[in-house]
Amino acid sequence: MGTVYAVANQKGGVGKTTTAVNLAACVAGSGSQTLLADLDPQCNATVALGGDRDLHPSSYDCLTGDVSVAEAARPAGPDNLWLVPANRDLAAASIELPRIEGAETRLRERLGPVRERFAFTLLDCPPSLGPVSVNALAAADRVIVPVQAEYLALEGLVQFLETLGLIRRELNPALKVSGLLITMHDNRTRLAQDVERELREHFPEMVFDTVIPRSVRVAEAPSYGLPITEHAPSSRGSDAYRALAKELAERG
Repeated sequence: MGTVYAVANQKGGVGKTTTAVNLAACVAGSGSQTLLADLDPQCNATVALGGDRDLHPSSYDCLTGDVSVAEAARPAGPDNLWLVPANRDLAAASIELPRIEGAETRLRERLGPVRERFAFTLLDCPPSLGPVSVNALAAADRVIVPVQAEYLALEGLVQFLETLGLIRRELNPALKVSGLLITMHDNRTRLAQDVERELREHFPEMVFDTVIPRSVRVAEAPSYGLPITEHAPSSRGSDAYRALAKELAERG
């Protein structure tokens, strides 16, 4: 039985999509059948894997129509990696979903046989706590929370963890946090060191040992339509995401 992970944080620019794409590629590279579902109307995960913003069926069709997640999945390039693309229509989902009865669990219902088919499913969430993110959190077994090494990211983290508590109470009692992932970390700066120390002091059991460094190679990989493991396989960023995949497998 596979596991569904939501990669989520209400704050934008913290590395959610970068983490979802590269972690999915690393898990797939280890031999596990892996699915990445792009739930962000910006379609960045789709573009980062060489797709475009007008593909159908898409995650929009899963959320608002009768298409299952398995039906929308397509090969994404690297072996064992599949993608449910997003498209521009997804921007309308936040308006349409509240009009649908049982809207909060649409994605969970559409997962269907995904857990039997894929060992890992990653849901790349939009940078908000609207209806689409709520669907992802209601459908997921675990949450990976990327946190940029900046103080403003810390402030948003507390609010996000409170929201997860609400999701557990109302929609998904089994939801657990796999870990907090420090991203865009520049070890040369005092700020990054301070933020990391504060996170590890306040959430000692939750923060991943792996830290994702700030990296030009990681940042430029989406422009080539490739994950970092294929764009720059020997880079620090590639090594970090491979380490994260290994740590995630150990944590469960």
